[in-house]
Amino acid sequence: MFRHVVLFTWAEESTGEQRARVAEELGKLPAAIPEIRAYTLGADAGVSPGNHQFAIVADFDGVDEFVTYRDHPLHQAVIAEHIKPIMDTRAAVQFEV
Repeated sequence: MFRHVVLFTWAEESTGEQRARVAEELGKLPAAIPEIRAYTLGADAGVSPGNHQFAIVADFDGVDEFVTYRDHPLHQAVIAEHIKPIMDTRAAVQFEV
């Protein structure tokens, strides 16, 4: 199993509607990209100060399946159209589980 974890903070001027749209559009990807084995995403619960504001955890059978997801046109469209316009910071890591 190969895991991909991404954390975002949003630009101050981003709206709640824009943030919700990111989650909505990302949530469509598992149905469109069969290489995704598990996909969890959500906004930070706000319990601890200084956290990132949004997280994605995605599991794949291996590196090749992750690369297919990473480069998939639908995934790239979500990034370009919904994430980048409101993103302040991003952190990511991939590792074997």
